Amino acid sequence: VSSFTLPNGLQIVVIPDRRVPVATHMVWYRNGSADDPPLKSGIAHFLEHLMFKGTATHPAGEFSQVVASLGGQENAFTSYDYTAYFQRVAKEHLGTMMRFEADRMNGLAFDEDVVGPERDVVLEERRMRVETDPGAQLAEALSASLFVHHPYGTPIIGWMHEIEGLTRDDALAYYKRFYTPENAILVVAGDVEADEVRALAEETYGRVPARGAPPERRRPREPVLNASRRVTVTDEKVEQPYLQQSFLVPSSRTQA
Repeated sequence: VSSFTLPNGLQIVVIPDRRVPVATHMVWYRNGSADDPPLKSGIAHFLEHLMFKGTATHPAGEFSQVVASLGGQENAFTSYDYTAYFQRVAKEHLGTMMRFEADRMNGLAFDEDVVGPERDVVLEERRMRVETDPGAQLAEALSASLFVHHPYGTPIIGWMHEIEGLTRDDALAYYKRFYTPENAILVVAGDVEADEVRALAEETYGRVPARGAPPERRRPREPVLNASRRVTVTDEKVEQPYLQQSFLVPSSRTQA
């Protein structure tokens, strides 16, 4: 494993794996739902959807069409502390993936008319995954009760009423704040050489201008819990009792 940093601040990790002539290209941004601004829960996840809506150079859908035409795979996901985008292709197409992803890091462009329909997609996703699933409702209520001060108590997808109010301006403001080379880590794994990856990265990501220091991330400390908490969810669709328990414990990075 080797790692290096471009002049614009982008960190790059190369993990050789020569079992098959394939490369996985993955960009991790240091932002997730815990970085959503107040009253804008779900914006990190919403922006993940909008990142597939095209740039000033490539129209919506072109990136995905190219990946499919090359026989590759792609996806993206949002968590509490990070958002990631990846493609898995034959190794000779790694440079193509870098060019598209670097363009998406700096040139995202979408019209107002795509925002409403994509917001409806997210709302429907929440209905399917949470609103109609008693187990998911219980887990969401449990997290909201466990974390009284920390943003981990807010669901990654966001609260329904706040998703409904997300706008194009909200998404672009969040994009400009977090989607910068100095706030990202590029991981390339597969049948590749570090020098080859460095050269391709300098040619593509190296052209994305830095915007200064990475944004400051705030993670408030939870107050001492002096009482246990119990959350009960009832639903006629549930035929057997179901129990979940959660505990706050010290992490590997903190002492409390």
